[in-house]
Amino acid sequence: MRALASTVSLRSSHGYILASFIVVYLFLIQYCRTHYYRDPTSAFFDEDRGFTPIYSRFRESQAANFVHNVNGSSASPVNQTLSPQPTNNSSASICVGIASASRQEANYIESAVGSLLVDLTEEERKDIHLILFIPHTDPTLHPSYSSSWLHAAADTVLLYNLPEEQMKHINKLEQGKGRPKEKALFDYMYLLKACQEVESPYVVMIEDDVVAMDGWYHRTRQALDDAELQTGEIGASQYLYLRLFYTHKFLGWNSEETFTYFMGSLFVVASVGGALLATRHFVYRAYRFLPDDTIAIICFVCTPLSIILFFAAGRASMLPISAGVHQMPRFGCCTQALAFPRDRVADVIDWYESQQTGDADSLLEEYANENNEIRWALTPSLFQHIGTRSSKFENGEPRIARSIWNYHFELNDPIELHIEHEAAVSS
Repeated sequence: MRALASTVSLRSSHGYILASFIVVYLFLIQYCRTHYYRDPTSAFFDEDRGFTPIYSRFRESQAANFVHNVNGSSASPVNQTLSPQPTNNSSASICVGIASASRQEANYIESAVGSLLVDLTEEERKDIHLILFIPHTDPTLHPSYSSSWLHAAADTVLLYNLPEEQMKHINKLEQGKGRPKEKALFDYMYLLKACQEVESPYVVMIEDDVVAMDGWYHRTRQALDDAELQTGEIGASQYLYLRLFYTHKFLGWNSEETFTYFMGSLFVVASVGGALLATRHFVYRAYRFLPDDTIAIICFVCTPLSIILFFAAGRASMLPISAGVHQMPRFGCCTQALAFPRDRVADVIDWYESQQTGDADSLLEEYANENNEIRWALTPSLFQHIGTRSSKFENGEPRIARSIWNYHFELNDPIELHIEHEAAVSS
């Protein structure tokens, strides 16, 4: 009878453990659904809610008001140039280059330029040389080219200035003839060369379908200083770029690291088992509560299910990247906002010219991998991609661009950023 009672007690203990675990587990699943729906690396990601533009929509509104005010106060186009050459703002420490081609579905350039400039102080604006590139053989095709705000906002409005034969070739590419990725890469190089000629210490290349956060300038300057400092601390003399935007999509549980995840999971199971066995060995009467069956259930049922939930919750949520400048040698994407030291721009241009065609971002990573280049990234992202369609193609179809998304950007608090910006200016 005593043995039977003991057996019943053990079974009851097992039942209590499993029942309690299931209750807690279901609670944790609901917690994940509530808190991690924005994380694209999570199994609980909800596209309908996860891509909601909160802060970026606020910035678009601010940008639109800024452009409207500039447009109303500007009389005529100014600062137009046909070739890559410096103008009167060559003392700036940052050259910002933005290429904007005419799009059928939307015109993003107002949001990009407006969000860049709306919060800048006079001193901050003087430290930036802004080049807006209209990459059309006939620039009047761009809906913003004839507007006065574009010329008033930019230090340089850059147009093609090429030999006749090359202009004919570019026009042919514009018509969809020839290699589809050749023109985009050529335009990226053309703009890089223009910023290189400005002779600013840094070149920031920004795509036109982004918005910038309030305070992007002072955070960029600080991040560039940090990148230089950390490059020296690791014994290197130079780095390739500083990423000011990245998407979370490619920073999840990557298949390249499957073995690491597997071994880590085994270690957790072994650690739990070892801790329970040690407790039973050293703690008086612990055997009564930790028989072999109970330890087996905890180690081979509860712990594996907990590990599965950990991975399902998403890497960006479970192992978030700490704020600041850090290396991102893999899975960094895309070219929405990259800062280059000026002395590395020539290397990038030479590489692109040797390739002739391809995506600027993937070619840049290929160059970096081949040459063991140092690549820095800033967290949190200073920019957000707002394009509804990507210029990149997969299987002949345009790739949906919502995946090029930094969900942390949407959690910014406008008031906190404004206070931070004012403090940075006054310090």
